[in-house]
Amino acid sequence: MGLMDKIRNEFIDIIEWLDDTNTTLAWRFPRYDNEIKNGAQLIVREGQHALFVYRGQLADQYQPGHYQLTSENMPIMATLQGWKYGFNSPFRSEVYYINTRPVTELRWGTPQPVTVRDPDFKMVQVRANGATIVRVIDPAAFLRQVIGTESVVDMEQITEMIRRNIALAFSDMVMASGLGAIDLQGRQVELSDKLREFVAQRVQSFGLGVDQVTMSISLPEEIQQAMTRGVARGVEAGGFLSNVGDLNRYQQAQAADAMLAAAQNEGGGPMGAAIQAGFGVALGGQIAGNQGGYAQQGYPQQGGGYPQPQPGYPPQPAPPPLPSQQQFHIDLNGQAAGPYPADQLRQFVASGQLTPKTNVWSNGMAGWAAAETVAALQGLFNSPPPLPGTPPPPPPAQ
Repeated sequence: MGLMDKIRNEFIDIIEWLDDTNTTLAWRFPRYDNEIKNGAQLIVREGQHALFVYRGQLADQYQPGHYQLTSENMPIMATLQGWKYGFNSPFRSEVYYINTRPVTELRWGTPQPVTVRDPDFKMVQVRANGATIVRVIDPAAFLRQVIGTESVVDMEQITEMIRRNIALAFSDMVMASGLGAIDLQGRQVELSDKLREFVAQRVQSFGLGVDQVTMSISLPEEIQQAMTRGVARGVEAGGFLSNVGDLNRYQQAQAADAMLAAAQNEGGGPMGAAIQAGFGVALGGQIAGNQGGYAQQGYPQQGGGYPQPQPGYPPQPAPPPLPSQQQFHIDLNGQAAGPYPADQLRQFVASGQLTPKTNVWSNGMAGWAAAETVAALQGLFNSPPPLPGTPPPPPPAQ
């Protein structure tokens, strides 16, 4: 290598950054031990911003354009280096390029659910996720707060910081809105711009700006199921629920479904039949008592007969149905009579109209059979005889 080549390699005459990625936010020009000579060319392309740093102090900044580095267009550097009459000798300085183009498709999500006070479901934990578009809007602040001594800053290096600030901003936005969980989900498109403002306030100290934030709010599965089943009534035209009610009703509905499934099970036998009969009685009583029962508990009525829960009057669970007795038809003088419950058949036994040989039949039996062969009736014929002088019981009503 000749002397002229060595001298030429020690001086930098062109400073530029050719970025072929969209995720690099900052890049330091690799000066090494070389010096920038007087009249060197500085090229700053669109979407870039160049900053000179001399001995740790921020000096001149340059917008997109083509510059010839002389003392006239480097006023801050001239002051720092004491160039009273300009400069002719090369100088040393760090040159940073900042990418000011928007970085898209940065995904975010809340690492922990956010608790929301809801007028219908009390306390609800909601989650949110979406995407955001960020860019560097203050290169000097970005240099001080983020770059430091790094030679390259990639989007991945600040992604976690941005996601954390978005999650905190989402919690702040929810608290400031004062909306319940259902309203938050129904107005999430409208609230996305509010969230962008909260995020921008948090990241502006890092020299970052937020162009857009998209948001999708998800509710707990049990609330979504309650809404789907129609336990939450009163859907307004705008798509929001005005009267959802209490989750106790949803839990009661689940219990009712389980009872009904047991009753419809073909292998349930007498137990399934008893559950089905008891469930029907309870359901009928609940329907018949909607108006009177709720009014007695302090619930005002609205159109359609649905009660509106009031503070201090939580809905009370209904008691379980009483067990029903198995009923039998009996053969009275060649005619089928009944059905009668087992307790009432004692009168027929006392009057002699029902004997162990009398044919009886009940739901679930294959056909008529003698009373003494039915386990539920065998206890009727083992009772002690009446005391002497006891008048016979009146005949049962037909």
